[in-house]
Amino acid sequence: MPDKPKTKHRSVRISDDDWKDLAAQAPGGDRAAVIKALVAWYLRRPGAKLPARPDLTEGT
Repeated sequence: MPDKPKTKHRSVRISDDDWKDLAAQAPGGDRAAVIKALVAWYLRRPGAKLPARPDLTEGT
């Protein structure tokens, strides 16, 4: 029996360029962790902190 996730799968529409750049700049390529942190911060969950943003690079 496969692992049963603790949360349901959700879908959002994000441009291909943004999705690619998020993977490239998220710590360890973990886009889900960044998105979850942003949602928790936005909803003012106790202890939630705004995730650190990547440094600006030339051309972005």
